[in-house]
Amino acid sequence: MEQWQDDLLSARLLAEMGIEVEFVAWDDPGTGWDSFDLAVVRSTWDYTERLDEFLAWADSVGPEKLRNVPAMLRWNSDKRYLAELDGAGLPVPPTALVAPGGAPPPLGGRVVIKPVSGAGARDTGVFDEQEEEQALDLLQKLGSQGEIAMIQPYIPWIDERGETAVLFFGGRFAYALKKKAFLPKSGVAPVRPGTTVAERMFDQDLMSMSEATDAEIELGTNTVAWLARRFGSVPLYARIDMVSSPAGGPVLMEVEVIEPSLYLELASALERPGAELFATAVEAELS
Repeated sequence: MEQWQDDLLSARLLAEMGIEVEFVAWDDPGTGWDSFDLAVVRSTWDYTERLDEFLAWADSVGPEKLRNVPAMLRWNSDKRYLAELDGAGLPVPPTALVAPGGAPPPLGGRVVIKPVSGAGARDTGVFDEQEEEQALDLLQKLGSQGEIAMIQPYIPWIDERGETAVLFFGGRFAYALKKKAFLPKSGVAPVRPGTTVAERMFDQDLMSMSEATDAEIELGTNTVAWLARRFGSVPLYARIDMVSSPAGGPVLMEVEVIEPSLYLELASALERPGAELFATAVEAELS
């Protein structure tokens, strides 16, 4: 596990509160998880490549100690959760699923194709009807890897407006960020050599502080409240990514409760810095 700057910022504040913090890799066989009062999942960005192993580890630590709780992590590890959110009345884009070897639906315009389990825009592409052959190639690749693919209409507002990420700690709204469009105009997103993460995810200006609208905060609040009811546990942290249309309300793109980047460093200039908000939420879990 890499001790990214966000993790260090909050760890220092927790230490000042008298809370001992230790960075431990989730797959370290020598770790006695029973010795900790709380285990907080943070920079476990290799979990998608070892999903079954990661989820088994989460179950072994258990819901009393692990945040977010194992059942929530399992649910969030497969983007088919969007169907459940849709069924709960939360706004999500229309989504089609293609199982390995399954027949894809007509593209019907510009679409995004990606795996249901993945992170960092791995194996994610944008295609229009004239690029059906390339789209089928990506679907075939995902199928050959034993993965279910999801197809969604490309939302054009992202190009000009980007995405809004609404952050919640301990069930409370903390701050909002703006993510610029990072997928290519067409084709599969190039990855950084040696990683499975899209190259543009490393752009220094990918994220910036933003003011969320009332509608965006309301959608984030409703989503976090639904999570709390669904899993019997308020998420310690949640990043709710959404897109707002020029004329309508926001639409959910992703709910991130496993290992979202919280961008605490970007939020350091707030009246209550992001790292302080996060550390306070962790402290509350221990009380």
